[in-house]
Amino acid sequence: MPGWFAAFEPRRGLGNGHAQTIVGNFLPRPAFLVPSKAETVMVDPADGSRVMCHCSWQPEAERAARLTVVLVHGLEGSSDSRYIKGIAARAWAAGCNVVRMNMRNCGDTDHLTPTLYNSALSGDVGAVVAHFAGLYGLQRVALVGYSMGGNLVLKLAGEWGNRAPLCAVAAVCPAIDLAAGSDALHLPVNRMYEWHFLRGLMRRFRRKVELYPGIYEPSNVGAVRSLREFDDKIVARYCGYRDADDYYYRAAAARVVDRIAVPTFILRALDDPFIRFTPETREALVANPHVVLVETGQGGHCAYLSNAAGDEIHWAESTVMRYLKHVTEPRHGS
Repeated sequence: MPGWFAAFEPRRGLGNGHAQTIVGNFLPRPAFLVPSKAETVMVDPADGSRVMCHCSWQPEAERAARLTVVLVHGLEGSSDSRYIKGIAARAWAAGCNVVRMNMRNCGDTDHLTPTLYNSALSGDVGAVVAHFAGLYGLQRVALVGYSMGGNLVLKLAGEWGNRAPLCAVAAVCPAIDLAAGSDALHLPVNRMYEWHFLRGLMRRFRRKVELYPGIYEPSNVGAVRSLREFDDKIVARYCGYRDADDYYYRAAAARVVDRIAVPTFILRALDDPFIRFTPETREALVANPHVVLVETGQGGHCAYLSNAAGDEIHWAESTVMRYLKHVTEPRHGS
C-alpha cells in the first residue's frame, strides 16, 4: 500500500456495519473552533437558486496559492454535519481554505431556492468552485463528498475532466449507483435508515409547499413509503424526470466515472448497509488510472470508527486528508 495509507482497524465492539453507522452518527466530537463566514452563491440564475456555504479562508496574501477543499455532505445532512465539521477542522489545521457547501435547501436554506435538491445537481458544486475561484483567484481546488455528496463530486469530476482549478477528488461511501442504493435501503434490515431519510425529506417537502404553494401541490402525491416512491412521486415530478428510474440513471456518477481525469480517492466499506456498486461501475473505477479505489471489509456508512486514540478514531477523515496532501503537495526530486 502507498505510504499515505494505513489499514483500517475497527473499534472494539464496532465490528459490523450497522454498529459503525449508528454509533458514528451520534458519537460526540471536539468543539468546532474553525472561524467561518456564511456566503451565498448563485447556482442557477434562471430561477435565482442559491446555496449557502460556510467558508474558512487563510490569510489573503496566501489564499490563492493554498489548496481549497470544498466539502459536500450527504442526504439530509448540512454544512454542520459532524463528519463535515470533522474533516473541515483537519483541512483547516493543514493550512487549507475550507468551503463547507450546503446542497440546495439544506442547512435551513429552503428560502434560497424554489427547487428541490437531488443527486443530479453536480453543476451546483461546479458553480461554487467557479464562484470562489473567480473571486479569489484560487489555483487548486479539491472536492470531498460523503454519500450523496460523493455522487455529486464524482459526477462533476467526470463532467469536468482535468479542468482547472480542480486538482483532486475524494469520496467516502459515495452513492454512485443510485437505483441499487435506493433498493438496498428498502430491504427489511435497512428500513430504519430509510424511514429516517423519508421523515426528513417529507418534512422538507411540506416546507417547500408552504414557501412556494404555486409550485408544489401535495394533494395528489399520496402515500410515500419508500425512498424510491419519494423519488418517483416527488423528485421526478418536480425536477424534470420521467420517473425514478430515469432520475437514477441520469443522476448517477457511475455513468461518467470513466472520464475522471484528476487524482481521485474513493473509499467504500463492504459492510455499508445500503451503498451498492454494480459490477460494471466497479470495473470502470478499477480501469481508470486516475482513481484509487479502496474497499475495506468494515467501516459502515461514512463511519470508519477505528481503534486509534482521541479524535483519530475518525479514520476516514485522516485518510482523506493524507491522500489530498500526497497528491497536491509538490514532491521535490521526483
